[in-house]
Amino acid sequence: MDRNTFSRRRLLGAAAAAMALPATSRAQMALQPAEVVDDFTRRNVSSFAAQDWRDHFSDLGKAAILSDTVSRALHYWSGDGTEYRIYPTSVPKTDELTRRGYTEIVRKKVGPDWTPTASQLERFPDWHYMPPGPDNPLGTHAMYLGWPAYLIHGTHDTRKIGRRSSDGCIGLFNASIAELFEIAPIGTQVRLI
Repeated sequence: MDRNTFSRRRLLGAAAAAMALPATSRAQMALQPAEVVDDFTRRNVSSFAAQDWRDHFSDLGKAAILSDTVSRALHYWSGDGTEYRIYPTSVPKTDELTRRGYTEIVRKKVGPDWTPTASQLERFPDWHYMPPGPDNPLGTHAMYLGWPAYLIHGTHDTRKIGRRSSDGCIGLFNASIAELFEIAPIGTQVRLI
């Protein structure tokens, strides 16, 4: 039989393999913005599973965000519980740079500028202030957390998503942060695990 000829056995085997994938893995690409379509970026995105907000928060309040640094996924729930979204993220490079616990969104900004922190300047003395634009490491939108110098923000460097690549912040594709920025109000509770 020719290698390119379809057989019933090959078709059933392929269907079984596709069904063996967890539903969340199959749905993962449907939840991601158009920027994720290229193969290079797709390989950087880890697989992640849906979460239940009740495992992390006593109530939803205005809204709730869970950032899971192990699976490199950000989970969002609307305050009324009708919306649940998952976004792939970049996470801090090391555990020492990772802050864990509860906080909230205290400020939001479109077109953020960036100033390196004192600890970043110690490690990278050539870093300097960056105005909004394509070279800015905060991307197109930023949501500032109650912890100083910790943000959920976009990135122009899509290679970072799905990797341990940040200096402490949680990074999203610019399309994802723009969407999250619109639906997550100031006062949204945030948990980093």
